[in-house]
Amino acid sequence: MTYLYFPDIKAPGRRIGYARVSTQDQKLRIQLDALKAARCDLVFKDHGISGGKAKRPGLDKALRTLEAGDILVVLKLDRLGRSVQHLSDLLVRFRNEGIHFCSLAEGINTATPGGKLVYHLFAAFAEFQRDIIQENTVLGLEAARERGNKPGRPYALSIGDILNGHALVAQEGLTIGKVAERYKVSHATMTRGFKRVGLDRMH
Repeated sequence: MTYLYFPDIKAPGRRIGYARVSTQDQKLRIQLDALKAARCDLVFKDHGISGGKAKRPGLDKALRTLEAGDILVVLKLDRLGRSVQHLSDLLVRFRNEGIHFCSLAEGINTATPGGKLVYHLFAAFAEFQRDIIQENTVLGLEAARERGNKPGRPYALSIGDILNGHALVAQEGLTIGKVAERYKVSHATMTRGFKRVGLDRMH
């Protein structure tokens, strides 16, 4: 039996719930009952949408609704993030925007002093993941050169530009178009950059 944590949050804002199931056959009832017991003011949901899908209308609406002081409540961590990288970036974004986060099954509540440590841990993990991506990409290019593969036309974006641009999208909430403007490239070029280093699969 999963232990659920229903904190008495003293946050100034609202409790915003989010629920998701991957297939049409699965039921949202357990998650919705838990969010009701947690006294959520609003609940957004995605029904029949895999966690790996890039577009989740319910989550997108929840993110647009959240304001500083609000807390996003889910039953379990895996209901929120499409990947560990995506989850880490979302929590960094929440920290940056003054939004709290609560996962009932894991007993996470960033509105508490102890819960604030969660933000630091996920921020460190997000940075670590990007460091690994950069290192692996550089090693892959070096290995290709050693095999005698000649590099093609230089890319418009360096690996560092791509990773920094992705962090602006995932952690600061900027659109890909706005980030592309900063780097003086097209939306398509920035999107191809994310795909080049595999970040399109993580988000």
